[in-house]
Amino acid sequence: MNALAKNSWTEAWGELGRALPRPRAVLAISAHWYAPGVAVTADASPRTIHDFGGFPEPLSAVEYPAPGSPELARRVQRLLAPLQVELDSSWGLDHGTWSVLCHVYPGADVPVVQFRIDESRPPDAHYELGRRLGQLRDEGILILGSGNLVHNLRAWARGGRGQAPYEWAARFESEARRWMLAGNDAELVDYERLGPDALRSIPTPEHYLPLLYVLGARDPGETVTFPVEGVDGGSISMLAVRVG
Repeated sequence: MNALAKNSWTEAWGELGRALPRPRAVLAISAHWYAPGVAVTADASPRTIHDFGGFPEPLSAVEYPAPGSPELARRVQRLLAPLQVELDSSWGLDHGTWSVLCHVYPGADVPVVQFRIDESRPPDAHYELGRRLGQLRDEGILILGSGNLVHNLRAWARGGRGQAPYEWAARFESEARRWMLAGNDAELVDYERLGPDALRSIPTPEHYLPLLYVLGARDPGETVTFPVEGVDGGSISMLAVRVG
């Protein structure tokens, strides 16, 4: 519902769009395209995917008609070779991408390519892919990872934005921030070793993995800041991690 909302999170997303150098295109890594195999959208006009149910009709009516970039899709394919990267024409932009970008670039005038997270790969492989994709930043491409550092829907207090973060969620977020600021990505890659707070915060990996792409794309010594903060319903972190 943040796609339609005006709140501190969506306003901060909008501020990011105004503050960041305008990119040539966006490579979006969304938690909601999590399936076997690496792929990128290759359509010149990707469709807006409403990959959810049970929400008010106005949300299903949202369209985000950003152009695609077949050129960027092919560049990703070349950059990750010899890894097989499928040029996909069946997907589009899912809500993990457009619900954020509709605030960052509300004019839908920046080309967007979405990247499929290969569910068969371990966390360190995703981090390595992020490292290889980091070269795109020098070419004017914004790498957007869309997920949640903490994402436990079973514990979520519905409609509870005022719900204080659960202690385990707050502890894990605090620890993750500490590792990011210290540049110790290894701890975050091997997150299952961080104990029960991490496992409760990340019961399934798809919402966490986009962060590993962002961290992998970071240059050594590059600063990390947190321009958006907060927790929804006690168990969904809205933390944004900015590199550079």
